[in-house]
Amino acid sequence: MAAVALPLLARPKVGALAARSSTSHIPSLDGLRAVSFLLVFVSHAGLKDVVPGAFGVTVFFFLSGYLITTLMRREVETTGHVSLTGFYRRRALRILPPFYIVLVAATLLAGIGFAPGAPLRPMAVASQVLHFSNYWVAAHGWGGIAQGSGVYWSLAVEEHFYLVFPAAFLVLRRLRLTARDQALAFWGVCALVLAWRCALVVLLHASVDRVELSSDTRVDSIAFGCALAVWHNPVLDATSGSRESPLWGRLALPAAVALLLLTFIVRAPVFRDTLRYTLQGAALTPIFIMAVRHPGWRIFRVLNWRPLRFVGTISYSLYLVHHVVIYAVEQHSRFGAVANAVLALLASLAIAWAMHVAIEKPCARLRKRL
Repeated sequence: MAAVALPLLARPKVGALAARSSTSHIPSLDGLRAVSFLLVFVSHAGLKDVVPGAFGVTVFFFLSGYLITTLMRREVETTGHVSLTGFYRRRALRILPPFYIVLVAATLLAGIGFAPGAPLRPMAVASQVLHFSNYWVAAHGWGGIAQGSGVYWSLAVEEHFYLVFPAAFLVLRRLRLTARDQALAFWGVCALVLAWRCALVVLLHASVDRVELSSDTRVDSIAFGCALAVWHNPVLDATSGSRESPLWGRLALPAAVALLLLTFIVRAPVFRDTLRYTLQGAALTPIFIMAVRHPGWRIFRVLNWRPLRFVGTISYSLYLVHHVVIYAVEQHSRFGAVANAVLALLASLAIAWAMHVAIEKPCARLRKRL
């Protein structure tokens, strides 16, 4: 694909905004990644009835939407254009090498019987290779793939988002919409997805997997992050008005936490498959604002604790490998459940760190050169 640079309507002001956005580290986000991963890990390690692992994936989705949109805003506001080729090249180098390395390793381990499960099915594995495993699993179930590689459904959701989002972002910019109107457009997508989920659940009696795993029913979790990135972005936009004042934060933060608790407590199937994701996206918005804007607040200091930031830094590889490691440890270890979980976590950290050094860092250097 040839390089494509699409000029936008006007070059923005470059000054304090550009200087502020030049930093490569956003406070608290590595910690949020780490907390999200730990929720997923503990759930997979045996506490899925107690720990909301699915919420960890929702946070990952929100974070992806927020970061991708923030990066595109930075590009527009410092260069005046967006390179679609550059966007897809960066995404490919960031995501695909660890993605395929872990998938090949997990499939080989399953094939030789080291992590035995249901027999592998070529189409099921192909759905992972070609990034439609979420729809495959929703239609055919979890069989036929390597044990622990089921997490690839969420990567398929993100890949589908990456295919559509750059064009949608450019359309919003070319329409000369204000930041608020761009956010309203993303929230409109969230409302449409909620309506579609309600129709699937109430009228069409769709399965839990159809609603929980499919891109068309989960993309709103990403869109909530996009909305935050274009309006009142705590990294790119200066504090203004009462919305991000300390008083607003002290009121909005408890309300957001209470709303999240409500989504965990209410267990009704219709609520779980429809409104839950919408309420969680709405609650995450003020939490992200305050966590990034006020990392020194006592409640957020833990997110910037060095060990937690380390886990967040390698969270992508951790997410890919952890469930495969959990299954392998459970298959071959003679320890109890708690010891197996600790062993699986340590092994996952070691593997993810090795992948970070040997794969992710060289790819990051290549992204910068390109």
